[in-house]
Amino acid sequence: MPFTLIKGSFRVVGLSPDGDSIRFFPDSPELMHALPGGPPGQTLKPFAQLRLEGIDSLETHYAGRHQPIRWARAARDRLLDFVGVRNVRWDAMEVTIVGADDNTRGWILSRAKDKYGRPVAFLFAGESQQADGTEVVLRGDLLHASFNHLAVNEGLAYPTYYQSLFADLRNELTAATQSARAAKLGLWPDDRTGAGLNATSMAVIIDQTPILPKLFRRLSDYMAAKGTAVGFREALALGEDAVWDLRSQSFTHLDTFVEQAPGSTIIRLTRDPEELVFDPMPQRPGNFFAVVIGAPVSGDLQSTES
Repeated sequence: MPFTLIKGSFRVVGLSPDGDSIRFFPDSPELMHALPGGPPGQTLKPFAQLRLEGIDSLETHYAGRHQPIRWARAARDRLLDFVGVRNVRWDAMEVTIVGADDNTRGWILSRAKDKYGRPVAFLFAGESQQADGTEVVLRGDLLHASFNHLAVNEGLAYPTYYQSLFADLRNELTAATQSARAAKLGLWPDDRTGAGLNATSMAVIIDQTPILPKLFRRLSDYMAAKGTAVGFREALALGEDAVWDLRSQSFTHLDTFVEQAPGSTIIRLTRDPEELVFDPMPQRPGNFFAVVIGAPVSGDLQSTES
């Protein structure tokens, strides 16, 4: 099934982009509005916050928390550079952009919106020679020109796959990921997702240790609610995060691949991130895990959790 090509511009002033999401103003909003998906009764706007397909960069501001800032900001700054945003000025906390040469040109390829109404997209800079609204088959050199591919190829984002991603594109992103990991590019030398981390305090996952962002979101929610990482795997099992295991070709839940001994704070994922395909669970609210564990739910968490 082809993707729809949508031309537009990127704007960041007054906003808080990160390494896998940025505000996009399409030239023809009707093309974006026509994408299937999104919440029922979604208000139509002339812009959208994109969700970049197949990648997840470290969190810069999830529910008031971040991951190790060196790599979170490296991915964010690489995305801004990729789309040509220059002379960026930040607020004192370096969360919101207060000035920049934005409104730069680019285009996306998208097939659908996610449950928050964000176009799930492959992102490209500059102008496309094809007409707005063209149906495009994505493969090969074109995929390699996307920011999505660049981010995993440079070790600036984790591969994070959902059911919407075609297997051939997933395989290309996996190859780039494995090449970057083998070459020890970007965050990979510091990553502890598979090797394991000792989550003795929130500071470990916020300031010290990069892990798969989805695992970080679940773990940081749990630690914020309980004050400890002890018991995390059991709580994760209650959430029933649906996932397809590419290694065994079977359907299960994320806790199946989280290793944690009783009473221990040592946690590790027993699959590489590229071996898992997540269910977007469109009928469940984004804050479902926080609700399961009885954590306070902030507006920020509710809008960005996935």
